[in-house]
Amino acid sequence: MTTRPVAFFDVDETLISGKSMLLFRDWWDALHPRGERPCALEGKDRSELNRAYYRRFAGVPAAELQSAGRAWYGAYRSDPRAFVLPAVTALRRHRALGHLTVLVSGSLWAVLAPLAADLGADRILCASQRIDDDGRLTGEIVRPVIGPVKAEAAAVLMAAAGAAPEDCFAYGDHESDLPLLRSVGTPAVVGGDPVLTQHAVREGWLRLPAETGALPLAAVG
Repeated sequence: MTTRPVAFFDVDETLISGKSMLLFRDWWDALHPRGERPCALEGKDRSELNRAYYRRFAGVPAAELQSAGRAWYGAYRSDPRAFVLPAVTALRRHRALGHLTVLVSGSLWAVLAPLAADLGADRILCASQRIDDDGRLTGEIVRPVIGPVKAEAAAVLMAAAGAAPEDCFAYGDHESDLPLLRSVGTPAVVGGDPVLTQHAVREGWLRLPAETGALPLAAVG
């Protein structure tokens, strides 16, 4: 029996050109004004900032957030520079080869699900938002899926799928993706992050340019 290799893709600035959490935050806040300016996702511990981000949705019906994610993605998709085309091409190539394609991100399921459906990705590894008995978000998550947690989540999936890490692939754009890239046999660096570029040059990793563009409406096969 042949086991399907797995191809893991970071999302922000790897598959899409923007930072989905920040873009969705601004889109959401325009519809749901708050009295105070939300904290920026810079300058503090990334895991705590990630948790703080999700707390802004406490009390929101989960179904409402899912609907908002689809609406946001529909608007974002029309941006002529929305996608990182070489990475999207790579994902399509893995699909054509029969590989399992997986999005790995600290972003929201509500934002990632329409993207995954659009690109035909098989799985999503992201933070799980807790929901109360009334179907409302508590504002808490199980744990942020950033940095080393991406690699841990990928390892669990590869083990469950029976895939050998040396047969698998990973794509990332930022030095925080390094643990994920190191967890597979074929890492690929998207864009020009200096830390990842240094590793790519030294270790012979694949490098893809961060060329941006739009996808046609009939992009998904």
